[in-house]
Amino acid sequence: MKHYKSLGQLNRENGFPLPENPLLSLVHCNKTCSIGDRAFTSDFYMIGFKKLKSGTFLYGRTKYDHDNGSMSFVKPRQIIELKNLEFEEDGFLIFLHEDFLNGHALHSEIKKYGYFDYETNEALHLSPKEEQIIWELFNKIETEYYNNQDEYSKDIILGHIDSILKYSQRFYKRQFINRIDLSGKMVSRFNEALSQYFEKGLLHTKGLPTVKLMASELHLSPNYLSDLLKQETGKTAMELIHIFLISEAKHLLKGSDNNIAETAYSLGFDNLPYFSRLFKKEVGISPNQFKKQVLN
Repeated sequence: MKHYKSLGQLNRENGFPLPENPLLSLVHCNKTCSIGDRAFTSDFYMIGFKKLKSGTFLYGRTKYDHDNGSMSFVKPRQIIELKNLEFEEDGFLIFLHEDFLNGHALHSEIKKYGYFDYETNEALHLSPKEEQIIWELFNKIETEYYNNQDEYSKDIILGHIDSILKYSQRFYKRQFINRIDLSGKMVSRFNEALSQYFEKGLLHTKGLPTVKLMASELHLSPNYLSDLLKQETGKTAMELIHIFLISEAKHLLKGSDNNIAETAYSLGFDNLPYFSRLFKKEVGISPNQFKKQVLN
């Protein structure tokens, strides 16, 4: 698989103008925008905006769903493919080498944006007003990019990129809320999937449910699922899994003669001390204290 280490190599091999900065490249997509004819990886972050008319956009082996103006976010060394793309309107791609972030706060901040790990069918779909905001920020970056870069350029450009990321986080929250209005609460579907996992006896064959496994059941990426649940409930997917398991533990401790170890093992916990710590964290007392209260 092709791997691009330098922006110069990527631009040369795909007919783009050579980058003004070896660690930053802006590509204005005028109706078309393709990179090679096969999947590739790179050492760059990519931020893209596009209204796709036809063509193939694969990210992490998943086909892209572009019905509206959409933004996509790709992190270094993630598999991506852009092939024979045609856009309804102009779009853009920002390629940001990870080394460009060295010494800047965005170096650590960018890792906090979970949408860099979303699947492509979880792209950010923008309203016309939101599109305008993103284009204004891109135009400011573009102006600085072609303006004889000096010692201030990097901070100014990264400041605008940081704004794009922050606005995108805000817009995703709006999209989460709209999704809840259209399709109902994800937490209900999540809890139903957990219940089925438990009722089918999968705790014994597959062990404790993981966020990755539950996300797969719901056809979502782990980060998208967790962020959506956080928006709905204030709790992450893992926290909700723990709440579910401890609720089942309390039920078993009340309604059976099983001891603490038997209860833990029946719920898929191989590590008894871990079960006890988790139980105390959620309930406020240890499983033994809880069992004694029930018996008394």
